[in-house]
Amino acid sequence: MSPLIETDRLHLRLLRDDDVDAAGMLALLNEPGFHEFIADRGVRTLEQARDYIHKGPFVSYAANGFGMYVIERREDGAWMGNAGLVRRNGLVHVDIGYALLGDFVGQGYALEAARGVVKHAREVLGIATLCAIVSKGNARSVCLLEKLGFVADGVTRLPGEEEDVLLFLLEKA
Repeated sequence: MSPLIETDRLHLRLLRDDDVDAAGMLALLNEPGFHEFIADRGVRTLEQARDYIHKGPFVSYAANGFGMYVIERREDGAWMGNAGLVRRNGLVHVDIGYALLGDFVGQGYALEAARGVVKHAREVLGIATLCAIVSKGNARSVCLLEKLGFVADGVTRLPGEEEDVLLFLLEKA
């Protein structure tokens, strides 16, 4: 499958219904940082990971024409995490998201992937304003968003959630 988004070091592509993507998603959803800063989705088996892919990203691709994409390292095809766009209840604008497996954190991959997603949103999808939500304790993600040009826009609480999150906006210049 050809990549949707290419950067210097990364390919971003649609998730597939296969064991490679199910295994990658299973690992990602059970990363300690994912549980701490995003959520515990309760996915513990390959079958649950495959179901998660079908009920989340695949539904988003069909409904919106975008969703979360697999991040692969260009040099060796390593499955690194995901990044992409989500339309969430309770948010006015399309939300950018990203998450990496622990082995790939701290090497600039999330920033590079997010830059690619922003460019894709603007140039291919025609989305002028993006938002991002961040757990209050996730300083690393706040720093990444600020490097991308996002600005703090207060605090919000998504429907059905118990905790407030920080809201950031990126408007087309």
